[in-house]
Amino acid sequence: MEYLIVHFPETRRVLIDGGDQGRTGDTIELEAGTYTVSLSPSDDIKPKKRRIMLSRTSPIMPKEITFAKT
Repeated sequence: MEYLIVHFPETRRVLIDGGDQGRTGDTIELEAGTYTVSLSPSDDIKPKKRRIMLSRTSPIMPKEITFAKT
């Protein structure tokens, strides 16, 4: 199992490959692999989406990505 935390100044839904997987700030568990991450709603977010590869993470060392508010 791999771990991801998505940061944004507000609470938003985190979409992984288009499916709802949780909220910003929460630890999300996924299988190892490559994913497209976006937030909803996305009209004020930069970038609109990010392509990431998850591997070699742990609950105490998750992959962290950040989206900015435009």
